[in-house]
Amino acid sequence: MGGVAIPDRRTLAALAAVGAVLAGAYALVPHPAVQYGAWLVVFAVWMGWFVSVAAEWIADADF
Repeated sequence: MGGVAIPDRRTLAALAAVGAVLAGAYALVPHPAVQYGAWLVVFAVWMGWFVSVAAEWIADADF
């Protein structure tokens, strides 16, 4: 394992979703409640990404 990690489609999709949610919350509807909700959505997206990556890693691991 060495070198630079190349993001896969799952990572790029998660980053795009986070960017869209934050852009919408801060540019389109700049209200503190909306921004707080956007960060909750970002956390949910991150957790979904984390669980899917962890599940794949565990399935591919050779213990």
